[in-house]
Amino acid sequence: MDQPNDLLRETDRLRAAWRHLGGEVAPHTIEMIIAHHCEPARHYHTAAHVLAVLDHAERLLMNEMVKVDGDVVRAGALFHDVIYDPRSSTNEADSAAYAVESMRTLGWSADRLDLLSNIILATATHQTGTPESAVLLDADLAILGASSQSYRQYAAAVRLEYAFVDDSGWAAGRSAVLRSFLDRPQIFATATMRDEREAQARINLGDELATLTPTQAHDVVLPATSRTDAGGSEPAN
Repeated sequence: MDQPNDLLRETDRLRAAWRHLGGEVAPHTIEMIIAHHCEPARHYHTAAHVLAVLDHAERLLMNEMVKVDGDVVRAGALFHDVIYDPRSSTNEADSAAYAVESMRTLGWSADRLDLLSNIILATATHQTGTPESAVLLDADLAILGASSQSYRQYAAAVRLEYAFVDDSGWAAGRSAVLRSFLDRPQIFATATMRDEREAQARINLGDELATLTPTQAHDVVLPATSRTDAGGSEPAN
């Protein structure tokens, strides 16, 4: 849980991000976003997570040499977890609908609203389809390649959000999610994140998987690029 001073700083930064998108004409929207992210059942999917995603997204928008609608990515970061209930299977769809209605009031075009909806929906599977989704998803998944200590704190916070799931159910669902990432040729879609975090992400995921399946030996296989350059039923990130 964020401390009061930290929460004040976080909410001020969220309001600034909303103003950047033209949100001063709809100040109630950011207050609702803040309220959702302060829900007591949230331990990882808080305002701090939104700000981390925004920060990573900004860096990727500067580093990646592709044309990206930056404000669509920023809006996606603000709204991607606005609706979050670990018992629900429609969080992403509900968050996307919330985002579209909110940005429609700011006069966004139908094409931009469709793109915004699609990149938020993509957080359900973490499969990219556009440059915008690549940036948002990598920013959202950046924690996977954080330091071992930060990763352990993240995993513990997500476990708290799934406290209603017993240990065996958690182990089964979480293990399936971890394996789904480890089985990918690449976890991250952008070159920046692959260079900086792919190898550490595989170490972190493998270490957590070992705690969930202690009797099953497994090897963490790094992709060729990393080697040469060196819940619901499925509780997710």
